[in-house]
Amino acid sequence: MKKNKLFFVLLLMLVPLIGMAQGFTLPKNQKFQKIRFELINNIIIIPLEINGAELKFVLDSGVSRPILFNLSDQDSIPINNVSAVTVRGLGGGEPMKALSSQGNTFKLGNAKNYSQDLYVVLDKGINFSTSLGIPVHGILGYEIFRDFIVEINYNAKNIKLHNPRLYNRKRHKKSQTLPLSIEKRKAYVEGTVLIKDSENISVKLLVDTGSSDALWLFHQPEKGLEIPEKNYEDYLGRGLSGDIFGKRTKVSGVKIGDFELKDAKAAFPYRESYGFIENLGDRNGSVGGEILKRFNITFDYRNGLVTFKKNGNFKTPFQYNLAGIDLQHNGLRYIAESIAGLDGVVREDDNSTFGNVQILLENKTRLSLVPEIIVSGIRAGSPAAEAGLREGDVILAVNGRSVHRYKLQEILKMLNEKEGKRIKVLIERYNKDLLFTFVLKKVFDDD
Repeated sequence: MKKNKLFFVLLLMLVPLIGMAQGFTLPKNQKFQKIRFELINNIIIIPLEINGAELKFVLDSGVSRPILFNLSDQDSIPINNVSAVTVRGLGGGEPMKALSSQGNTFKLGNAKNYSQDLYVVLDKGINFSTSLGIPVHGILGYEIFRDFIVEINYNAKNIKLHNPRLYNRKRHKKSQTLPLSIEKRKAYVEGTVLIKDSENISVKLLVDTGSSDALWLFHQPEKGLEIPEKNYEDYLGRGLSGDIFGKRTKVSGVKIGDFELKDAKAAFPYRESYGFIENLGDRNGSVGGEILKRFNITFDYRNGLVTFKKNGNFKTPFQYNLAGIDLQHNGLRYIAESIAGLDGVVREDDNSTFGNVQILLENKTRLSLVPEIIVSGIRAGSPAAEAGLREGDVILAVNGRSVHRYKLQEILKMLNEKEGKRIKVLIERYNKDLLFTFVLKKVFDDD
């Protein structure tokens, strides 16, 4: 990406060029396009080119139109045919001002759309990069699922965009094809939920690849969807309109088709987080990445079908925030590393630094510019909170390992490894280094 100041090239084309393709297409005889993706915190990150700019987007089946955000003063992204609009997403905040843009060129490998609409959100507070640990510039969903048969292989971390005209559906004994309803550019699947001491409750769930969580349910007592007694208040994530909070819990089971997951992680978001949805209809919640990653999934929007096949993640335990800490990137900081041994000899082959910008001092000490990781949130009553950690603390090391050598999700894994593990966290607070120790505990006691 060019390192110029942020600008928008407003190409005042009133109509698309005659003969230009509408929607994504592949070259005439190409059966499919394979795209490698990164899976970070159960979210799919794909490479996407917009008007020649190389970006990274979340593949989000829960979004009805592409949204571009997180633009910095170093991004150069031309967009076309701009007008002002207001957009609203999940979260308790107010609607946001945005730009609506038409006639943009999107490229995913050989899959191209020469006339794609998108929204551009200029609010700098909308930035998922800090919590994912890599630059992410937007979200894309419906158009990809509409124009292709989309096969997501969570095991191999790749997506195949199949040309619907050349696609031959394969049947596998261990897979199951279910009805998929498409309503207002979003996909829904039927399932059942078992809440303790209740009968199986039929639910209609939004299929949301853009959610890192497992299962969200709306609190609907009239339908049997009561919040289980064992729960705690938690930060559930961030939507386009602000932070989302709710009750974290687990249900006795969730079933999609013949596939059943017992003691499934679940959450009941507070009503204000989705209050802008005037009519929920018969929707009861959503199923997100922590459940979806347990399958390899083929979406066929055109025929209203979705195929689930269990993969190696199926029996993976659900992940809870045992420590009670949320982390995020907070810019950059310098760290000093000695590149000389105890004998004073410089290790010429030393390449252990994580930072890209380096300064050598007297050829023995190296200053490296590395990401700063801070505590962005902390759950009341959690082991970390009881130990004395605070929001804003800068994380330096976990169990003796300097965090600048690890990705954000790897650090979170260190902090939540297993019940009963003793965690030592070295932090910086007001220019002082402090060491805190706590033991990871179950968030729910066994029944």
